[in-house]
Amino acid sequence: MSSIKAPRGVRDILPDESWKWEYVFAVTRKAASDFGYREVHLPVFEHTELFSRGVGETTDVVEKEMYTFEDRAGRSLTLRPELSASMVRSYLENRMDRQHQPAKLWSAGPMFRYERPQKGRYRQFWQIDFEAIGSQDPFVDVESVELSLEIFKRLGLSNLEVVVNSVGCPVCRPVHKKALQDFLRPRLNDLCETCQARFDRNPLRILDCKNPSCRALTDDAPGTISCLCEECSEHFEVVKKGLEMIGASFRIDNRLVRGLDYYTKTAYEVLSGDLGAQNAVCGGGRYDNLAESIGGPHTPGVGFATGVERIVLTMEQQGCSFGEAPNIEVFVISADGPSREEAVRALYDMRRAGISADIDYTGRSFKAQFKAAGGSGAVFACILGPEEVASGQVTLKDLRTGEQKSVRRAELTDFLKTRLR
Repeated sequence: MSSIKAPRGVRDILPDESWKWEYVFAVTRKAASDFGYREVHLPVFEHTELFSRGVGETTDVVEKEMYTFEDRAGRSLTLRPELSASMVRSYLENRMDRQHQPAKLWSAGPMFRYERPQKGRYRQFWQIDFEAIGSQDPFVDVESVELSLEIFKRLGLSNLEVVVNSVGCPVCRPVHKKALQDFLRPRLNDLCETCQARFDRNPLRILDCKNPSCRALTDDAPGTISCLCEECSEHFEVVKKGLEMIGASFRIDNRLVRGLDYYTKTAYEVLSGDLGAQNAVCGGGRYDNLAESIGGPHTPGVGFATGVERIVLTMEQQGCSFGEAPNIEVFVISADGPSREEAVRALYDMRRAGISADIDYTGRSFKAQFKAAGGSGAVFACILGPEEVASGQVTLKDLRTGEQKSVRRAELTDFLKTRLR
C-alpha cells in the first residue's frame, strides 16, 4: 500500500521553521497594538456568495482559484481565498458600526487558492490582514501604508519599494472603462481568451492579466489616474502628501489595479527587490463599496494583507534576525529505579516553576543521555544518580562551560531561576 502524502501546493511547517513564524506574529501583534488594531478570529469557510459578490465574479480568484463545495444541505461554501470580505461581513453582522469608528481590526490564518505552486506561493498560505472600517479619511489610507512599513521595519526588512495608484470610484470608473475599451478594441483578437471575455464585463481586470503577451499589449493603455473624478483626485493628492509627511518613499504605477474588484481609490503594494518575479510582500487599498456589494449599507474601509511565507522567505534571504531559536533550559539525566522516579519529580518541579526542561524517554544509557543533553540546546544537565538521591543532592553541569556543581535538591528550582535569569 502506497503512503499518503500532503496534497500538491501545501506543506508542513516544521519546528525548525515554525519558531520563525512565531517571531513574525509576535512583532506583528506588538505593532498592531501600537497602532490601535484589535485581533479577531474569522471562519475558514464562508458562503460562496460572499466572495463572488465581494471579490468580483470576473477576478481570477473567483473564476479560477476558489475551493468551493456543497455541504450536506446543498449550500455552496468556499474556503476563504482572502480576508477583507470576511472582515467586512463580520463588521456588518456584529454591528461594529456602533463602536468607535473606524473599527481597526486584524487577523491571521490560512487562505486557500488553487494556484500554480512555486517558491513563496502555495495553495494553502498564511496571511496577516489589517482592516480599518468605517472612515473615508485619506489619512487612514496613509496609516495603512505606514503600518505595513513599520511591521517590515521592525522585522528588519530592507530593499523595499512602495508602489501606489488610484483606481477611481463608480463615478469615474466608467470614464476609464470607455477609454480602456477604445484602446483595447483594435487589439482584442490578440488578447487571451480570458481577457477577451472580460472586455465588455470588466476591462480593468485585463490590466491585471499575468499573460506576458497581454501585458505587452496593454503597456500603453490609459491609466486610471488620467480619468479620476474630482473627489478621487483630491483623495489621491492627500494620500500622496501624507506618504511624503511620514517619509515613505513611493512611486506611482498606473498599471497597479490589484486582483480584486472591491478596490476603490487607493491601491498599493510593497515590493521586495529580493524575491524575483513574485516580489510583492504586501498589498492593499481602499474598498468603499465592498459592504454594499455584500448587502450592507455604504461603509468605507481600507486595509492590507501580507503573506507569512513571503515575509519569512524575504527575511531569510536578507539575513534578518528571528531572535533566538527556542531550546529547553535543563535536560534531566538519571539512572533507573529510585533515581528515575526522583528525576521525574524534579522535572515536573522545574516545569511548574517556569523552567523549560526535558528528560530521556527511550531508556538510553547515561552516556547516551549526556549526548542527547548536548544536542538539545539545554543550558544545564541535571544529573540524578543513586549517589545524588541518597544525599538529597543533584549535580548540575553547565553545558556551555563544562562546570559542575552540587545543589541541594530542595533548592534546585531557586538556584536554576537565579542562574538562568
